[in-house]
Amino acid sequence: MKRFLVALTLCGFALNLGGCKDETPTPAKPAETAKAAEPVKEDPLAKWKPAFDPSKAEYTYILSNVSHPVIEGVGVGYRIRDAVWAKSNGRLYVDFRPLAQLGGEKDVISKLKLGAVQGMLSSSVAAANVSDTLGVVNLPYVVDTFDKLDTFRNTPALWDTFRDAPLSSGLFVADITGYGPYGWATTEPVRTLDDAKKINFRIAEAPVNTDIYKAWGLKFTVMPWPDVPQALQTGVINGLDHTAIVCNITKKFTIAKSFTNLDYAQGLFVHLTNKAWFDKLPADLQTILMESIVEESAKTRALTREQYATQVATAKEAGVEFIDVSAADKQQLVKLAAPVYATWGDKIGKAYFEKVRSTLGK
Repeated sequence: MKRFLVALTLCGFALNLGGCKDETPTPAKPAETAKAAEPVKEDPLAKWKPAFDPSKAEYTYILSNVSHPVIEGVGVGYRIRDAVWAKSNGRLYVDFRPLAQLGGEKDVISKLKLGAVQGMLSSSVAAANVSDTLGVVNLPYVVDTFDKLDTFRNTPALWDTFRDAPLSSGLFVADITGYGPYGWATTEPVRTLDDAKKINFRIAEAPVNTDIYKAWGLKFTVMPWPDVPQALQTGVINGLDHTAIVCNITKKFTIAKSFTNLDYAQGLFVHLTNKAWFDKLPADLQTILMESIVEESAKTRALTREQYATQVATAKEAGVEFIDVSAADKQQLVKLAAPVYATWGDKIGKAYFEKVRSTLGK
């Protein structure tokens, strides 16, 4: 009897440990139940899904970008997609992947050179890592207004050199779009250069930006964009080197409630294309792709002007103060940038750099 009781006790102990098979489903833990009950998150790109079935396309052009298509300079990817599909009668599909679906810009540039990705709407600061010549659009007060950008794009003597600059890397520039003029979004008003010296600015991960801020004698922190919200909220940084369009759309103005209209450069997306892939396309599809890119990019540059005006007006209504930098301070920034013009002029090519500056006006 004792042996029977001991055996029964041991079996019960084993059951408690889960050592005996039990056909009864294990009840879900409270946390698991809550997790299962969580609503499925909405697809942020749902409204941009194609109105056609791309599965039967003969050719696919994978086009990458790290930003959100609500920005007109990014949304152009979908407009190119639809235009190419219609003109090619479904033979060529532009598979646009925004929101860093394919990785960060450095990773995608590597994939682009290899041909794993065929196209990329690269930020102009990242594009300068492909070719120094592409850095001409990042230098202060060179391609700094919407009008200058249009002149730059529509002047063959300037554009053709820019277009062909990355050929040594197996790429070419198909076209260019943007996201507005750069300025300073700050947590306290910056009305003068002396005010700016009190700010720790977040700048992009690009050598040209580092050189500019060193020349200007301003405090800065190089930081990936995804790290910005927390850094701004915690006070690690108290200023952003960016555009009003991006700052308003991405809610940065909820913390940084002042914006200084520095207007020293245009925020640009440089449309890079893998040349080896492009050269293998049938001639008619090459024409359709390039015509669509050029047409839609031109329309988008006009839309960006409108978006800039709209986003600034919306931000002002929400209480953001916009401050114009004085002519004297602007001239001082140009003067301080002289070493940057010299260094990057050599990298870009002095003759070309001076041609750009003289054509657009210094």
